[in-house]
Amino acid sequence: MRLIRHSTQLTIVKLPPDAAVPPWAQHGEFSSITRTPEELSIVCEIRLIPPAVPRPETWVWLEVEGPLSFSLVGVLAALTVPLAEAGVSVFAVGTHDTDHILIRSKEEQTAHRTLTDAGHEIVFTQPSRP
Repeated sequence: MRLIRHSTQLTIVKLPPDAAVPPWAQHGEFSSITRTPEELSIVCEIRLIPPAVPRPETWVWLEVEGPLSFSLVGVLAALTVPLAEAGVSVFAVGTHDTDHILIRSKEEQTAHRTLTDAGHEIVFTQPSRP
């Protein structure tokens, strides 16, 4: 598979399940907002997090080049199995057209080597504008 390594730095924030979606969570190049009975989970650009929010971890964003057909199976497994075997944790986000995986910045080198060794290609985007 071909993966696009975006230069945008992302983070993951967990809020109480009844929290309102904060305005900063709805902007930027990438955001994902998921509410469950247990939490409100927000993936967004780290630069948008206000100072009052504890400084969360930085994650690298890899996008599976798509669009992908809903009939495809094993897309995430092809990525996550080698990463799991290498001890690299991922946070997956699916959209209508493709899949995205987030890797902790501190594990990026291991993830890159693992994915390329597994036959995947990683291409880099240019830095996005603020």
